[in-house]
Amino acid sequence: MITQDLHEGWTLRAAGGPVPDAIAGRTIPATVPGSAHTDLLAAGLIADPYLDRNEAALVWAHRADWQYDLTLTTQEPAPDERVDLVFEGLDTVATVSLDGTVVARTANQHRSYRVDVREGLTSGEHALSVHFRSALEHAEAERERLGARPAAYDHPFNMVRKMACSFGWDWGPDLQTAGIWKPVRLERWRTARLAQVRPLVTVDATGTGHVDVHVDVERSGLAGSDDATLVLRATVRDAEATLTLDAGATSAVVRLEVPEAPLWWPAGHGAQPLSDLDVTLDVADSGGAPGGAPLDEWHRRIGFRTVELDTSADEHGTAFTFRINGRPVFAKGANWIPDDHFLTRITRGRIARRVDQALGAHLNMLRVWGGGIYETEDFYDVCDEKGVLVWQDFLLACSAYPEEDPHWGELEAEARENVARLTPHPSLVLWNGGNENLWGFMDWGWQEKLEGRTWGNRYATELFPQVVAELDPTRPYADGSPYSPGFALDVVHPNDPDHGTHHEWEVWNRVDYTAYRADVPRFCSEFGFQGPPAWSTLQRAVRNPDGTPLTKADPVFLLHQKAEDGNGKLDRGLAPHLGVPDDFADWHWATQLNQARAVAYAIEHYRSWWPRTAGAIVWQLNDCWPVTSWAAVDGDERPKPLWYALRNANAPRLLTVQQRDGHDALVAVNDTGDLWHATMHVSRQRLDGTPLAEATMDVRVGARSVTALPLPADVATPHDPAVEVLVARLDGVMTVHTWVEDVDLALDPAPLEATVTGVEGGYRVDVVARSLARDVTVLADRVDPAATVDEALITVPAGGRASFRVRTSARLSAADLTDPAVLRTANDLAPLRAAVETPA
Repeated sequence: MITQDLHEGWTLRAAGGPVPDAIAGRTIPATVPGSAHTDLLAAGLIADPYLDRNEAALVWAHRADWQYDLTLTTQEPAPDERVDLVFEGLDTVATVSLDGTVVARTANQHRSYRVDVREGLTSGEHALSVHFRSALEHAEAERERLGARPAAYDHPFNMVRKMACSFGWDWGPDLQTAGIWKPVRLERWRTARLAQVRPLVTVDATGTGHVDVHVDVERSGLAGSDDATLVLRATVRDAEATLTLDAGATSAVVRLEVPEAPLWWPAGHGAQPLSDLDVTLDVADSGGAPGGAPLDEWHRRIGFRTVELDTSADEHGTAFTFRINGRPVFAKGANWIPDDHFLTRITRGRIARRVDQALGAHLNMLRVWGGGIYETEDFYDVCDEKGVLVWQDFLLACSAYPEEDPHWGELEAEARENVARLTPHPSLVLWNGGNENLWGFMDWGWQEKLEGRTWGNRYATELFPQVVAELDPTRPYADGSPYSPGFALDVVHPNDPDHGTHHEWEVWNRVDYTAYRADVPRFCSEFGFQGPPAWSTLQRAVRNPDGTPLTKADPVFLLHQKAEDGNGKLDRGLAPHLGVPDDFADWHWATQLNQARAVAYAIEHYRSWWPRTAGAIVWQLNDCWPVTSWAAVDGDERPKPLWYALRNANAPRLLTVQQRDGHDALVAVNDTGDLWHATMHVSRQRLDGTPLAEATMDVRVGARSVTALPLPADVATPHDPAVEVLVARLDGVMTVHTWVEDVDLALDPAPLEATVTGVEGGYRVDVVARSLARDVTVLADRVDPAATVDEALITVPAGGRASFRVRTSARLSAADLTDPAVLRTANDLAPLRAAVETPA
């Protein structure tokens, strides 16, 4: 096969719609893969949509049409040569023409297209064009044709197979991209090609790895190709197998066995060995052996592992527990959205940095949410290499979806292509039928609005499970998230916490985060709390046009706060815990801190109930632009305090104070493969460190298990909760517990002595606590936007010490790094509360 990439020389012009005069009639260079927005940005014709209020100035683009043009030079095909034009991805409603003749019409961003253009192709130049119609207007026409279906937002994104969050979400911009978003090429081939290769990998009880390589072959239909005998050859490690396809045959299965196959494990459970799997297709010589150069080749890396999903009934309801290589695994996860709204700007390096941040927070699973994309080979390769389990949604989210054609056919085509494409990846452990659609049908008023029209239930319960069972039976499938396995929707609610997966959004939307403890879900696949991005991210991207300091009420800030009543929910969430500061910088710190505490509170609760609760997937790891959101890592790639809270709450070994039978208990969580055996010291003391009661106890926590330890009454019962604290230490792991919230705690507003020392690559900030110092954090980006810090949210009991390593190339002083706006604690919010509460 000869491949000719078609990425250079494209131009872009507006082809219809309410286009501004400065853009209408202009032809500009186009980057492929890319989008109209990124090309206009590169040409200086639009301002960066991520900055300030620029997003609002681009609403006209929702209804614009675009045309990409390329003059390509190629050779006339030989009599026995096929020439295919291959688009790996078009966003979204496109008409493809070659020399003025329409060769393809597309309306699905989530699949590829292949067109035989052999006829009429001559040596020399040819005109290739791709015309993109407004996806919004296409979706509106479908809504008119089929009747409206309920959706989470006003745009009818459920009427077109385009990335749903392209139309805006409660954390993302509404930009509605268009363009050639994946590679495009000409493929010249003879006789036959590898149309699809699906390696199905299993490991048996003896440790032998089995690879069933399912191969679909397309024959060219030229010069006797149907009569040719073909030879398939597959190799992995030391195993090799060859199979002959007789004349006319177009599919086969090549079987490989690998004794003592090296097992692939998720992070924290073992290593991630990967093995090269190679498949070649040849024409057989007269003796039936491969002859000459291969017709086609295919290469991927695979990993040997088994995956099961336990959804059995038990005394608590219905389980939802992943077993990898037979071992139950607590899923410490985060939901994943596209890492940039402009998808073609996402590089492998950027993905690797995000996945490293997930690992740094002790996560072992990412859930690819159904309003984004089927993630790329780069994403899955990185997760394979680093041992991050992946849950992949089919791309239906928060809406009712029509089942009539062409929608059914498009969803089947994209499902078949992507299930097959992703089979090699050991990191992929679940296919999920969609996000919140089952829940929406039951609770969001859809049934009255639908009036009997289709809404997507058959996708979840028929189409997707059939595709997975046919193409990839090695992996489990779930109907949706949330989802109660084995029950009809009207028998057990899909969001019942006792059955399958659960989304907890009463917290954040309506109730305080202490309500997380009201349920012990079997698997919480969405929960979370908002907080603003890093200070330096705001300073770069969210600015008032007159240069005045930012406030939370400014229109520019609110444009980057997409949640309904987002600031109101932030303030209501703050009030019972930290109070609501008036100063914006203090409010920024308080909301970031409250986000971190809320999520850590949930995770520690969920982990304490293992194995009844078998997973906690926080919403969300990442952002796609600068925004106030639920993310742990903001759109400029900076970790928020939440990221450090995730790292602490998901640590391999955790001590946490939880309620058991109406009393405080210390719960020790051991997510390692070794026994945790040590002496624990527990102390009730005053905030200034004065001891009041203490105890020691011998603690043994088995591998991958949890132990609850009742506390002695004199340690567990405070005399004056406003001035007392419980401190527990076990083998280097510490937890600090107060019996009242900060608003009622007599915290010293300035509890630290701090020193700064220059070290290689930056500075070390050492602190000593005179009194309990809660959530000590160095916000180093306030003095250097490029600075990073190794620790944050460290609570230091009286007399304790902590160190923070600041990496920076800037020349900073001790005063810079100990400034009250940089070296922060929860304590420093106490005088602000007093000022707010004291009458003038």
